[in-house]
Amino acid sequence: MADKIKKFFQKKKADAKFKLAGPGHKLSETTVRNQPSNSKQAPAPQRSGLSEESKLAADAALARLQQKREHPAFNTSLAAIKAQVKKELETEKAEPSSELSQVKERIERVQIESDLPKNLAVSGVFFRCPLISNDILSRDEWKKNIKTFLYEQLEEERGLTACLIIQSCNHNREKIDSCVETLCKYLENIITYPEEEKYKKIRMSNRVFTERVQPIEGSMELLQAAGFEQKKLPNADGVEEDFLVFNIDNVPSVESLTTLIDALRSAEPIQLELDRNLQVLLPSQAAAKMQLPPAFYALTPEEIKREQQLRTEALEKSQMLRTKAMREKDEIREMRKYKFAIIRVRFPDGILLQGTFSVYERYNEIHEFVQENLEHSGLPFVLNTPTGHKLIYDEDANKTLIDLRLVPATVLTFAWHHSVLDEINNSPNKDVYLKPEVMVLVQEI
Repeated sequence: MADKIKKFFQKKKADAKFKLAGPGHKLSETTVRNQPSNSKQAPAPQRSGLSEESKLAADAALARLQQKREHPAFNTSLAAIKAQVKKELETEKAEPSSELSQVKERIERVQIESDLPKNLAVSGVFFRCPLISNDILSRDEWKKNIKTFLYEQLEEERGLTACLIIQSCNHNREKIDSCVETLCKYLENIITYPEEEKYKKIRMSNRVFTERVQPIEGSMELLQAAGFEQKKLPNADGVEEDFLVFNIDNVPSVESLTTLIDALRSAEPIQLELDRNLQVLLPSQAAAKMQLPPAFYALTPEEIKREQQLRTEALEKSQMLRTKAMREKDEIREMRKYKFAIIRVRFPDGILLQGTFSVYERYNEIHEFVQENLEHSGLPFVLNTPTGHKLIYDEDANKTLIDLRLVPATVLTFAWHHSVLDEINNSPNKDVYLKPEVMVLVQEI
């Protein structure tokens, strides 16, 4: 069944007529916000190529860096980078490729974010949904678009789609599980007792149905896929009321309900992947962009109201003698207020690479993020925390950002591993750290 679900999404992605709808947008597109839900939205304008403004911004960023460096080797390297970037931008305009399109998307995202408050480290938290598309959207936009996408598929694949709606369009996990078990029980009774009429009717006013099934989005669609129809029938007192009645003519066979049961129990919510929201900053820009947007916080409204009380208690505690364990417990509690963290990596040339991470991601994710953006990719390096602790991959790979006290934001210092210093020093690009397509993202002051 897992393979069937995978093929379901592969087919939808391959079929051009299935596209996301709703108000969601790519960050590389210009859209009109806050339109009434019943108004017809004009399609977002499509960009035919990188704008002259983007080219100038890329050139200016590299030129500024070049002027700040006095070392001849570094200047030569930056000139090479600049030439390569120009070549790639020209190639993209003539013959777009997926990789160069991603470069353009990141450049344009930087331009969009330049209009936001200057002190924000990032404009928000964004996600991808590889099963559906490569769009970069907020979580709320993805929820709307996933729901729209799934409901578009109901007519073609009602059973499997209903299972995915149940898992992806509801929020309370306990209620979802209760609904799934109840639905499975309905279908199992029909399979086990095909001649028993009582198992072929569900009274819609029944407490189990009204509490466990009806409130869950997608449950009615699942029952319809299982062959149930809504009818008015007399109850035990002779009064007509609404029932869901199983009709064998609506399904290939009673045994086909087994497939629906398997789908119900194996389907999982459509997962989102956190987008790193990669940025490249000059030191002065990093110093100015320190504030986190509201999306980074895990506080509920009730917890926010308690903040002042907690601060008062913290002040009182600071006047007391407290053990190391007590201080660490409070530190962990403070970090659990956040869902996401900003990680900045400072390179010896002063440039900072920034990414967004979940507080429960592990150090190996940070390591891979840095590795994939390095000009000398594949060579070992180390990252040092502000306290001087050296993060060692073999020891720290599986530690979370909270374990390593990197929440809600930290700056790690990059250094090559001593084993590759000779190789790096003999390289013509020894003072270049980031790939050219990443260096293009340096923002103009």
